[in-house]
Amino acid sequence: MSRERDVLVAHLQSERAHVLATLEGLSEEDLTRAVAPSGWSMAQLLQHLTYDDEIFWVSAILGADEEAIGLVQNGWAVPVTSGADAVATYRRWAERSDAVLAEVDLDAAPRWWPPAEVFPFPRFADARGCVYRVLVETATHAGHLDLVRETVDGHQHLVVS
Repeated sequence: MSRERDVLVAHLQSERAHVLATLEGLSEEDLTRAVAPSGWSMAQLLQHLTYDDEIFWVSAILGADEEAIGLVQNGWAVPVTSGADAVATYRRWAERSDAVLAEVDLDAAPRWWPPAEVFPFPRFADARGCVYRVLVETATHAGHLDLVRETVDGHQHLVVS
């Protein structure tokens, strides 16, 4: 099982690096400007990944980390103080997540689950489902950031000619 976990974590780390590389070199204005029709900025999307994936799914659900549990909230609604702060917070929680993921038993049940009034969805049967959820979510939003970055300054993450 540790090989499976190692492969999943390596893919997640690659997607996180993709997210951060897409944001690299952008100005504070570019990071915090509303760019999507729904009004989110790249920093807001990063807050979503931080709070709804790294904090909620990994540190709270898989790690039962009390600090993370205390921070559970809608990541899209977390105010952005600055783009630089959003990047630093994402990096910090991704590192904390890596420590949880290094020890997680993919076959074990999640260590914590929020009350139904906070999160009215069925509990995942095992940690594997949570890890897959975070990997898919991170990869999906890396693609969203690619599109936004291209509209900001023409930069493309991967170009296949």
